[in-house]
Formats: sequence, structure tokens, C-alpha cells
Amino acid sequence: MWEPQQPSVRMVTRLLLLTSALLSTCQAVESPALFTSVTLTLEPSNAVSQGTNVTVRCQALVSSSGFLNRKYTIYKDNTVVYTESITTAEDLIYSLRMARVANTGKYKCKVNIPGKELSSSSEKLTVTGLQTPVLSVDKRVFSEGEEVTVGCKAPGESGAIVFYFYKDSKELYEERVDANHVETRLRFNNAGDHRLHCDYRVILLTDSVPSNASNNVVVTVKELFITPVISVRPHGSMIIEGDNLDISCSVSGNLQNSSGLKVFLSKGPTLLSSGQSKANHSMRALAEHSGEFQCSLEVGNVVKRATENVRITELFSQPVLTMYPTEVFEREKITLTCKSTNYSSDRISSSDVKYSIYKDNYTLTPGSFNGIYVVPGVVPNSSGIYSCKADARMISKYSAKLPVQAKVLVSKPEITAIGRVIVGKPFQVRCHSDRGSLPIEYTLWKKYSEVNSTTVQQPHHQAIFPVTVQHYSDMQDYKCEARNNPKIDTVVSNKLNTTVIVPLSNPGLSVVPDLLEVTEGNEMYLICGVEGSPPVTFKWYRRGNVQPLFTTTSTQSSASHRIKGVGNEHSGTYYCEAINYANMVRSQPVTVDVGVDAAVSVWSERPVDPGSDGESSAASNNEPDVEYTEVVHRQPVDPARAPLRKGTETVYSEVQNSPTGAPGDHYDYQGSVEYADLNGDQPEVNQALLEVNHQDHHDLPVPVE
Repeated sequence: MWEPQQPSVRMVTRLLLLTSALLSTCQAVESPALFTSVTLTLEPSNAVSQGTNVTVRCQALVSSSGFLNRKYTIYKDNTVVYTESITTAEDLIYSLRMARVANTGKYKCKVNIPGKELSSSSEKLTVTGLQTPVLSVDKRVFSEGEEVTVGCKAPGESGAIVFYFYKDSKELYEERVDANHVETRLRFNNAGDHRLHCDYRVILLTDSVPSNASNNVVVTVKELFITPVISVRPHGSMIIEGDNLDISCSVSGNLQNSSGLKVFLSKGPTLLSSGQSKANHSMRALAEHSGEFQCSLEVGNVVKRATENVRITELFSQPVLTMYPTEVFEREKITLTCKSTNYSSDRISSSDVKYSIYKDNYTLTPGSFNGIYVVPGVVPNSSGIYSCKADARMISKYSAKLPVQAKVLVSKPEITAIGRVIVGKPFQVRCHSDRGSLPIEYTLWKKYSEVNSTTVQQPHHQAIFPVTVQHYSDMQDYKCEARNNPKIDTVVSNKLNTTVIVPLSNPGLSVVPDLLEVTEGNEMYLICGVEGSPPVTFKWYRRGNVQPLFTTTSTQSSASHRIKGVGNEHSGTYYCEAINYANMVRSQPVTVDVGVDAAVSVWSERPVDPGSDGESSAASNNEPDVEYTEVVHRQPVDPARAPLRKGTETVYSEVQNSPTGAPGDHYDYQGSVEYADLNGDQPEVNQALLEVNHQDHHDLPVPVE
């Protein structure tokens, strides 16, 4: 049977040594460091009310030349409350969410770097306000001498808390706990009703009782007679970019008994050099090296500092990249200019400065040139991030980035009407281009006259114009133009093409067969006609009835309502209403009196002339408002006496027979009046509808819902 072999001791030892070597190789090498300061701040302030989020910020200013491990420790009343190690120069943040009174105290921060530590000064945080406690009892009614469980809770509080229980406002019991609630059992021996409540106190170090001050002891601190010295070469104010800059840090004074002394040369957070008694640093001077250099010495926990402010004059200034025109459209030529406006004439001339231009980090100008570059208009997309570089004497400087967004020319606009367009009523016209960079100027034209113009500045804005047309053919007189580049002509839309609704007018109601021929048992047609845009909804009414007799919608300008088996009950006054999307109109009423058998009486109301004046009205007072016709008997049809039509009215010719049978010059009330019988198979219905539908409005547009 096969058995797995156990690894030898030598093999295990080799593996451990190899692992240890790899781990030691991977560990970062920490560089020397110099403490500058450690500060602690409380945000938003040192005094807050309960429930406020408080940030404890610890900031350590340390100069180092590379990797550095920092260990932060936060103390509250000299007790560690938080610790963290980081390798960056970021501030340490310790958060107190929903701060409570228990968070009141003195906070400080200590930072440790390899072999060194430094603490901040203390900052006191004061939190005011306590939550109202809640009392609980397991029984509300119990016997004398019986134990009852009572509890007191301080919602959201923390820390060391002393709870007090009261009976009838007298202290009954107290207990200290490290929690926000307490529970105990109490016995009540006195019968009757009692009032119980509780309160609590949060124990803070500041509430402790102080003692008297001790005796005074005088001590003397002897100064170390050593000081740091910093020197800069070349000396003076005429240090120009490109010069060699030498800075040294040394110690002056008695170095005896100064074991452990170290010196550090730094600029801001950057440690330039360090040594036992001297530190030197050389560099090629650049303008950004201007500022304060610091020489520090350390002996134990004693730190002394000396500083030197160095000013370095620019060899040439940072280049500035500009473009012309400042606003550019697609496929438009761009001129880019890179220029350093200032240079040190003692060292170089303007021709010594060479330039390069970049777009999206790619070089547009291989090799140095004079700083002017033209982006040709044939480039399909000139948008991008441009920058440039200036070089002289092995010194390079870069300009700020110049974002270029080529604008899009406005496209051909579309002109549309908003909502229904009704002749004679105001509506709105919208002009819009699908493409084009803002702002865009839109202008509405009617033939060759400018109606109005507006400029759209924001994406959610629209160019909308109020318009009123007096005839449906006026719609095609409107166009709009758009422009967003003053150097290019405007683009013009097509003509405004939309459905126009003509309001209804000239309503009329006619009756077929003719009024004098409406007799019992026959059919009667009520024909309603109008002028205006279909579709039209027609409604027929009989006076005295609120509800219509019949309703229909037609794409024609007239429609009919058929009444079968006419009887005496159909006598009355009729009218019709016509409705389209623009308006509603009503016809003049027509009165029908259905006669019995062959006799018919017709009552027709005299229409009122809206243009008549008072005199004409007065002059007609003697005339009756109702015209009467004779009761006549049906006679054989004589085509020569057929009714004559005019518009929607019917004019009848009247023939009176004399006693001898010949036409006479006077009326004989005993005679008969004959009319042509046109009822037959009702050819008048089709003829009347045909006449109405062929009136002079056949060219009106048909609106679409």
C-alpha cells in the first residue's frame, strides 16, 4: 500500500529561510524623517449640542524623502480611544457620530514614526444636552410588601451613568452602571397610590472634586549652545533658472556632550538630506524651487531650526496657449499660438525658446517651431484637449490645458403648428433644428415680412411664436430661419404645412318634400347644411325638446334626418345645430304643420333681417309675423307650376283659377291653388343634398383629428 512521504527537516528549513528572505525583500525601506508639528482640531467646534457629528482631526507635518510608516493614537482624558497606522501624509480622522455628553473630555493626538514620536496639545470637547429617561414597571397594581421590577433607560446615552429612582419625589434607590439602562427590584410597604420616576447623571472626569495645590519647586533648564546654520550658493537674489543651486545645513557651537545629534535639510514636507552634523543638497534651480528651506538639528527631544528664503528668477515664463477664433465651428480653421511672454534677457533671447503643441497628449508639431500652428479646416473633428510646451536650455514648461469644443452648425429648421389651427383664432408656431450648438437665433417670416425672432439659449427652451391667420391659405406664407454662426447665411425651413379648420357659417335647414306636400303617412327629410371644415356633427331639434331628435357626424357639409310615417304629432318647429372643431352654429327654425289626407297648412315664421333699422321694423308692424297659406286640394301635376328653388329656400309659383276655368287677375277664395307634386320617390332629397354639398366651399381643407 502506498503511503505519502513526510517532508524532511532539511527541506522544511530551506523553505522557511526562503520565505523569510522573500518577505524581508518585499518590505519597504523606511527613510529618515523630521517632525515639524502635530495638531489636533475638533470640527465643527469645541462646544456642540448632543446629536452632533464631531470630527477629531489629527494632522502631522513630517518631512521625509520616501516611504514612511506613521502610527496615530487618539487619547480622551489620557485614555486611548483609537489607533491606526498609515503610510500616507493624509490627516487621521476619528469620528464621533451623534455625540453625547459622555464624549465630553480632553482629546489629544500622538504620532509615532520609527524612533520618534510627537504629541499635539489637548483640545477640550464639550457636549451639552441629555436624553429624557424612560421609567418602566412590570406591575401597576401589587400588594403591600410585594417586590416589583422597575427599570430606567437613558436612550442613546453612553459612558458611566448613575441612575436614581424616586418615590413621591423622594430618592428611593441609586445604582451606577456602564450602560444606558438599569433594572432592579424594589419593595413597597406603604399602601396607597405612589408616584415613581427616575433620572440619571453621566459621570465625567471634570466633575471630580479637585484638591489643593501642592508646594512649588523651582527648576532650571540649561540651553544647549548649539545652533543650526543654513547657507545657499549662489548667494543673493540673482539666482536664475538653470543655475546650479547648492544648499548646506550644519551645526555651530560646542558639540561636546551632543551625542545622538542629527541634522535635516528640508523644504516643506520634502526631506532633501540628513546627516550627523552636516547635510548638503545640490539641484538645477527651477522657479518652483523658490520658497523657504529649513535646516533642523535634533539632540534627543530638542529640536532647533534655521530657515532661508530663496527666490529663483524664471529663465522664461510658463507658456500660454491661445486660439483664434475663440469660438470655432466644425471644419473651420483654427490658429493656435503658444507663447512665453517673459524671459531673462541676460541668459537667452526669445528665439532660444522653442515650442511644441499637443492634442489629447499627441504631438501635432514634431520638432520645435515658432509657436504658431494652424489646424486645417478639413480636419473632421477639431474638438479635444490642447496644450503646448516651451523648451530652452534643457528646461521645459507646459501651458495650462485648453479644451476646444467645436460648435455644430445649425441644421435646417422644421416649422410646425402647435395644436389645432382655427381661422381667426391665435395659435402657436414652433421652429426647431435637430442639430446645432446653442445659442440659435430663430426668425419667423410671413412671405417677405419678419414676424418675430427669438434666441434659444438653453437646451430645454424652444422658439415659439404666436400667430393668427384670417384665411386657411395664409398658412403657407409662413417660414422660419435659423442661425448660430454670424459668418454663415441662415438656413430656411419649408413652408408651414398643417391642417386649418374653417369655422362653420351660414347654417340652413330645408324640408323635403316641400312644406306644402308634407302629409300624413309619408316620409319627411330634414336637411341641415353649413359652410366650413368637416368633420361636422349635425343635431336636429324640435322646439320644446332639450334632447336632439337625431345626431350624426359627416365628412360632408350637409346631412339629413328622415322621419317615417309622418303624422299630426310631427307638426311643430324644427331647427338644426352643426358643430366642428372650431365652433357651433344653429339654423333658423322651420315650422311644419302636417295636414290630414290631401290638405296641408304651412306656417312659416318671417325671418328677422339683422340689418334692418328701427324705422323699417316699425313700418312692418302692420304686417303679420306669420304668413298663412290657403287650404288647397291636390290637383294633377302640372310641370309648368313646379316649385322654384333659390339657395336653401323654395319659392312656389301660384296659379288661381277663375270660375270659368281661365286664369284671372284676382283671387277667388272659393277656387283652388295647385302645386306641383315633387314627392314621388323623394328625388328632392338627393337633389337638395347635392346642391348643399356643391356650394362654393368645395376647396376647403379637410382637417384630420
